[in-house]
Amino acid sequence: VCVAVTQSTPLPAIAPAARKVTAALIFLHGLGDTGPVRPVTLNMNMAMSSWFDIIGLSPDSQEDKSGIKQAAENIKALIDQEVKNGIPSDRIILGGFSQGGTLSLYTALTMQQKLAGVTALNCWLPLRASFPLPIGGANRDNSILQYYGDDPLVPLMLVNPANVTFKTYEGMMHSSCQQEMMDVKQFIDKLLPPID
Repeated sequence: VCVAVTQSTPLPAIAPAARKVTAALIFLHGLGDTGPVRPVTLNMNMAMSSWFDIIGLSPDSQEDKSGIKQAAENIKALIDQEVKNGIPSDRIILGGFSQGGTLSLYTALTMQQKLAGVTALNCWLPLRASFPLPIGGANRDNSILQYYGDDPLVPLMLVNPANVTFKTYEGMMHSSCQQEMMDVKQFIDKLLPPID
């Protein structure tokens, strides 16, 4: 099952399964895609859909600590609901693009439950100073896919857990491309093989 999470409704958009559900992909949207609006400092306080406020993109920018933590708790609650529905947490991949990827990384690395993996596309690890190094937690050894384009918008800030696959796509900018989507599919197929 694929769960596309937005903040516009209390329920996520769920793609129906063709057979018994044994795994889930929860994918979080980027800044401005869908959901309720809030002022975003980075964009001159313009109201737009956002998981949390973004004050700046440089590594030393102030961060919306309470907003990031609250958004992560909301995603953890969604994961808990999938587990209650019968999908083991280690059969769930959490991912997202841009701000959604950022939230996915933070959520996974602060969870007690072990996930199958994380896809983090064109994003950064927020609240980096709050993580002791090496990064620990239940998902520290998980497979993490971290992909970037030649992105002038989001600065390159790598995550350092043990099993990070990092790749850049020349000419992609702050978007996606067919090769990246094929690589993400291969990552998902590897981590969530069919169960009979």
